[in-house]
Amino acid sequence: MNVRKNMPVKRGLLTICVALGAAATPLWAQDAEQTASQEMMANTATQLGLPANFMLFGQHDPNIRKPTAIVNGEIITQTDVDHRLNLFLAANGAAQISDAERQRLRMQVVRNLIDEMLQIQEARANDIQIPQADINQTYASVAQRSEATPTEFAEFLQTQGSSEQTMKRQIEGELAWRRLLSRYVNPTVGVSDREVQEIVRNLEATRGQTEYRVAEIYLSARPDNEEQVLQGARQILEQISAGGSFQAYARQFSEASTAAVGGDLGWVQPAQLPPELASVVAQMPVNGISQPIPVPGGFSIIALVDRRQVLVANPRDAILSLKQITITFPAGTDRTVAEPRVTALAERTQGGGGCGVADQIAADLGGEIVQNDGIRLGDLPEVLQGTMIDLQVGQATPPFGSLEEGVRVLVLCGRDDPQQTAEPDADVIMARLEQQRADRRARRYLRDLRRDAVIEYR
Repeated sequence: MNVRKNMPVKRGLLTICVALGAAATPLWAQDAEQTASQEMMANTATQLGLPANFMLFGQHDPNIRKPTAIVNGEIITQTDVDHRLNLFLAANGAAQISDAERQRLRMQVVRNLIDEMLQIQEARANDIQIPQADINQTYASVAQRSEATPTEFAEFLQTQGSSEQTMKRQIEGELAWRRLLSRYVNPTVGVSDREVQEIVRNLEATRGQTEYRVAEIYLSARPDNEEQVLQGARQILEQISAGGSFQAYARQFSEASTAAVGGDLGWVQPAQLPPELASVVAQMPVNGISQPIPVPGGFSIIALVDRRQVLVANPRDAILSLKQITITFPAGTDRTVAEPRVTALAERTQGGGGCGVADQIAADLGGEIVQNDGIRLGDLPEVLQGTMIDLQVGQATPPFGSLEEGVRVLVLCGRDDPQQTAEPDADVIMARLEQQRADRRARRYLRDLRRDAVIEYR
């Protein structure tokens, strides 16, 4: 979207530009999850040695909200919270939400700002300072992706109830934490060649089996707040199902290090996932999103971006050259009036001639034609993928669309099929293992910072 035209910025760009684009999808659930959650809570109670019967001395009132905090002597103000909340809402086009949801998001933003403050403080304590030039450069990149200059982008943020300073503070936090981890955590992660070769052998043994492109939102939970975290996870799902970006919510709320890339775990096999996630992902449809899944230490929400066969070329990676013919109708056109043109479009495009006659067909029917090159098959809507995957060059899809938005036909002008993978990439495997182990250590690092912090709420 173009900020200059005063249109909404692309979802996720305001949270420093997520790379994946996931459309809103229906929620996918399993009946066994509730039982698993109950069993996990029971096991936790046993582990902590909690008595079977006890009473509470005093009452926690969930309606009493403390919106600001002092973290190790540094203040998070009400303005900080408001601006960050508005930044997130603008990124997701979610300005119209209920008061209850806004309040829940506000409290989550407070938690995020506390974590961000702890990360910046820890980086500072280790003599890691983020130069203002680096922050400005990243900010300018965000503005450019939103088709705006830094000044125009700052003005847009202000219209959304946020500010340039809020965006730059978030950028500083992400850069500081990333550099801290790269100095003290990532170098300590060791992956041996033997481990990599073992995975290579396993991949060869499973050639042709299915692997999955998965994204995750991980929310940590303790025994005393499990129900609250679970409720928050369910509300995140409601926002995603209403049109919110999974990647933007992952960036803002996920506590895994993959939050920086919208929760993307990359391509994984079920055996590489925790058992709780593996059993779910194998049954999910592409573009499906799970209900909150109990995992050790919290809950995960996963999205299945794609699936393919191990060491076999993914047909969805085919690159297409297409011509799109579109015929439009005046507002209020009756279906019986439109059908002859739609029928003619179908007959002409299915009659042969391919892209060589597409321009003439469009001219004869009063339609428009657009050439589209470099289109990945897997980026098309799911319903079109099934049609396009078996088309030969020169063939066309059946007409699709609506009388209100126009009826279209895609004519296939060319296809570059993906090359079959000859052997596993050991470097990629090693990098993935290192990232997974660094992710676990980063979680523990942040957990320790929270545990040792002095935090006052006002």
